[in-house]
Amino acid sequence: MTTTAVFGSTGFVGSHILSTLLGLDSVKAVHTVSRRAPKAEGSKLSAHVEGDNSKWTTALSSIAPPPEVVYSSVGTTRVAAGGIANQWKIDHDLNVEIAKAAKASGVKTFVFISSGGTRGFLADRVPYSQMKQGVEDTIQSLGFEQAIIVRPGFILGEREAGPKHATTIAHTIVNAMPGMFKDKIGQHASVIGRAAVNAAVLAQQGKAPSKYWVIEQADVLKLGRDDYKLDSEAKPTA
Repeated sequence: MTTTAVFGSTGFVGSHILSTLLGLDSVKAVHTVSRRAPKAEGSKLSAHVEGDNSKWTTALSSIAPPPEVVYSSVGTTRVAAGGIANQWKIDHDLNVEIAKAAKASGVKTFVFISSGGTRGFLADRVPYSQMKQGVEDTIQSLGFEQAIIVRPGFILGEREAGPKHATTIAHTIVNAMPGMFKDKIGQHASVIGRAAVNAAVLAQQGKAPSKYWVIEQADVLKLGRDDYKLDSEAKPTA
């Protein structure tokens, strides 16, 4: 039985990670740390509500026994944050702090929801890519027993109303594409959430292809299928 903790559980992808975990018999307890209470409910859920995200790592450290798996899908947009500098504090600094606190608490598996297309010559010059790269590199350097980096493309699905979750023109275009083309560019938030959870389960079964497992878009689609069999003997590709 597994004890888990989710950061970003009220967000678009994090809410699907949470609902997937609550539906798994193999998960004993799910802790969340967030600014507001998650919408999901369940007897296994312990929600830690803390409006000051500088105290989130303290909340993680107080969980006893420490969770075996920690998921972080914490993130915001430049507009919602009020500029790149403020976005950096969330997308980079807070995720780094969470990862370091998880390692210090004895967490075995750390799962980070990153983003596709953030590596490469041109991407290196983009602040958003630099944020994701910095978090990924920190996670790798911490030496978790198992680190999982999920790199989806455009995150698709119906978002909450309001400027923070306003649907961009690009997302509208991708959503309107035929399935075979859309799958190569974006993935639904529910698919990403399931892929993250299924990857962690596989890792606990000893089926992760490497200690530092990077899951690109093709494997997000594979691991996030409704009918994906976790008892498959085949190991996914790195």
